[in-house]
Amino acid sequence: MDLALGSLHVQTHQPDHTLLMAELDKDRLRRWLSLMSLIRAFEEKAEDLFSRGLVHGTMHLSIGQEAVAVGASSALREGDYLLNHHRGHGHCLAWGSDVDLMMAEFLGKETGYCRGRGGSMHIANVEKNNLGANGIVGGGLPISVGVGLSIKMRGTDQVCLTIFGDGAANTGAFNESLNMASIWDLPVVYLCENNQYAMSMPAQKAFKIPTISLRAAAYGMPGVTVDGNDVLAVYDAVRQAAQRARRGEGPTLVEAITYRWRGHSKSDRQLYRTRDEIKEWQARDPIRRLARLLDMEDDELDEVARQARARIEEAVAFANASPEPDVSTILEGVYA
Repeated sequence: MDLALGSLHVQTHQPDHTLLMAELDKDRLRRWLSLMSLIRAFEEKAEDLFSRGLVHGTMHLSIGQEAVAVGASSALREGDYLLNHHRGHGHCLAWGSDVDLMMAEFLGKETGYCRGRGGSMHIANVEKNNLGANGIVGGGLPISVGVGLSIKMRGTDQVCLTIFGDGAANTGAFNESLNMASIWDLPVVYLCENNQYAMSMPAQKAFKIPTISLRAAAYGMPGVTVDGNDVLAVYDAVRQAAQRARRGEGPTLVEAITYRWRGHSKSDRQLYRTRDEIKEWQARDPIRRLARLLDMEDDELDEVARQARARIEEAVAFANASPEPDVSTILEGVYA
């Protein structure tokens, strides 16, 4: 559906759920639900571990944003590339990472994906072409140009999914990266995870335009806005963008409208928003929305959540039993 807003033209993606439900069998959608529940259980346990002083530094939780991670990752193929941001635990899990190794990395253990060196904000799984999260806002955007150029020069049909937040859309790296990807027709899907706030800055105050996807027109690429709490909408929009990229037609900017239930980080007192606003968005819970599409009863959904929490406890046990990094090897992999 297109919405005319004055002189602006906003394209919003509203998929045909009936057709998609017929295409995606219920078993697959149930696996998506289980994965979304696993992501939430990981985040809730991460919050618990941090509050008990078992994790140092800071972290950024994605509770409430699970549909973006699962919908987008499910639209890509094995062999494609992922670049994501500091709120990236869910993206990493949705990409097919082992939850044991994820938790070990989160707790800084040698058995983690980055041998405990990356921690919460820099987890990568290179074997699956997950090139990692980035603590720099918009830091993955310039890298995506290099990845896209590599794909094009090698002549493969791979795609690079690059996920960033609404705050990153106001950085210079965003403009430079999308412009270069567009003029070279690089196979990159730019996915803006608009969770309404860049730290404490509301998106409606940071942008004069009604949707971030309108920025795409400046670079000569398609732009589309989707309901980021609807896993089917995210899947369908990213799939179409990936298909376009594989045809050699260049990048697409997809904006997923969602909401983070927790603060920006653990030090965030959230004085910039109301409890009523949070409750309003929690009523749009992406997990419960998918459960309703699957006609699941509450007790059945509760069992899925219980199994997810049990799996996370196993991951914590694995991580706790894993060795700490050897101090004598701490500089291995440091090149500058």
